[in-house]
Amino acid sequence: MKKPTREEQRHRCTRKRRYRTQGDALAAAMLAGVERQRSAYLCPICSNWHLSSAGN
Repeated sequence: MKKPTREEQRHRCTRKRRYRTQGDALAAAMLAGVERQRSAYLCPICSNWHLSSAGN
């Protein structure tokens, strides 16, 4: 599988909700009832936190 281009990465980033802190992201997952299926990661594109599938 080829590595995504910077533009593809930016497009993925803009489609995701951004959180100011890891705690905010995980709290949002908990409120949605999906905390076990999601993890938070710091995005290298926007420097905010996003939620991802826990397996990623």
